[in-house]
Amino acid sequence: MTILTTILMASALISTISIGETLPPLRGEFLTGRQAQLPEAASGRVALLALGFTYNSRFQVEAWIGRFRKDFGENPHVTFYEIPMIGGMARLGKWFIDSGMRKGTPRSDQENVITVYGGTDSWKQHMGYQSPDAAYLVLIDKHGAVRWRHSGAFDEEAYKDLSVRVTALLREP
Repeated sequence: MTILTTILMASALISTISIGETLPPLRGEFLTGRQAQLPEAASGRVALLALGFTYNSRFQVEAWIGRFRKDFGENPHVTFYEIPMIGGMARLGKWFIDSGMRKGTPRSDQENVITVYGGTDSWKQHMGYQSPDAAYLVLIDKHGAVRWRHSGAFDEEAYKDLSVRVTALLREP
């Protein structure tokens, strides 16, 4: 068996995240420098995760998070994370990338940004990656179970669905 065959077989075992399953561990670093791991970082809260795989995906991520923050940002039982997924050679620029993001992010929001370096291929598979500049969204409940998924630019109808689901999850014990 060749190395390529082994890699292809291993990647085929990674599946798209399904509604109801626990979010696989996602490890990264908050902009504050602390280590982060989801779903543990959100434990006890409903959380919207907005993953972006390219520089340009930040526009879609920011649109979703901006609206979510407006509607749920004051609720202590709800949180959100912007998650830049950085792979390939860009990992070599970690210091510059993190420094630039810190400068552009208010200190009060730096615990809501988790930068992930590496492992992007498996997360692309988990998210059903198709469009490089899309926002990939996952809503997890208080226990880390996936309760809603979506990808793409901000869409009012999809957001209404997300909002209804968040409200319903907040009523659960």
